[in-house]
Amino acid sequence: MSDETIEHDTLDLAPEREAPEAQKTGFWRKLKKGLLMTHTEIIEKMASAVEGKTTLDEETFEYLEEILIGSDLGVETSLELIDELRTDIKSGEKADVIKMREKLVDRMSILLMDAPRPPERPAGPMVTLMVGVNGAGKTTSIAKLARRSLDRGESVLLAAGDTFRAAAIEQLETWGERLGVQVIRTKAGGDPAAVVFDALQAARARKIDHVLVDTAGRLHTKEHLMAELSKIGRVLERETPDWHRRTILVLDATTGQNALAQARTFADAVPLDGVLLAKLDGTAKGGMAVAVARELRLPVLYLGVGEAADDLIEFRPREFASALLG
Repeated sequence: MSDETIEHDTLDLAPEREAPEAQKTGFWRKLKKGLLMTHTEIIEKMASAVEGKTTLDEETFEYLEEILIGSDLGVETSLELIDELRTDIKSGEKADVIKMREKLVDRMSILLMDAPRPPERPAGPMVTLMVGVNGAGKTTSIAKLARRSLDRGESVLLAAGDTFRAAAIEQLETWGERLGVQVIRTKAGGDPAAVVFDALQAARARKIDHVLVDTAGRLHTKEHLMAELSKIGRVLERETPDWHRRTILVLDATTGQNALAQARTFADAVPLDGVLLAKLDGTAKGGMAVAVARELRLPVLYLGVGEAADDLIEFRPREFASALLG
């Protein structure tokens, strides 16, 4: 049984109902849970960097660079943050780890807010094309996004566009049954673009608000993947000229730099509107959200912070920086 299948089997679809006044607290709690491993490792290493020192020196700054790079913030971003920290806190000043963390939160927030942000969703129906390698948590993420739409009172339809794997079709059908939404499918080996066409026709006839499309993720056959996604893209453009269309890349946070390489490959294959970072709670490399936003210039839209159906939160730069380093 694959890791992805195990994750599917443990996802709790029962939504957690929170009163409006508790939503902010709930968001913060989930974000901290998702970043707990990364936060703990960074804070412990930062404390050891100044242990026994009364003042800061260049060795401390170099060690801080290593800490950030090791948390997958990316080399370029890590060096920039520490250079700015050198400006804020001069060498020879008191070794105050709390002050260092506060300054890094401020600087990281500025960097993240400078990264691209997605446009606001207009009124009307929407189609979301989900891409990502097999095992990244794509099917689970589709279920979570579907649950978000259902909780907003929207109607949802799923399209099983990963026809390369029979298991992918079956997994999406299982989620459709649990969520109470229809899944448009074909036999394994069928034409994914035809599945998408049928799903859009069904959605239009039933006045569906949100169509979520699963796709294959065969990076080892990149040319075939590009051709397949391009064909699906042409169907979407032709059939939904007045719909809001977006393509979301699902990345597995536990794979660190490999996920960044995947992002570059998919960005070459299809225009991406943003990233969903899955399995954030299972890694100490949560800083890769910063690398995606800053180095790849891709908006981070959502963070997967657990296995429950509502463990999917929107990415907010300042809150993310605070949970990571604060």
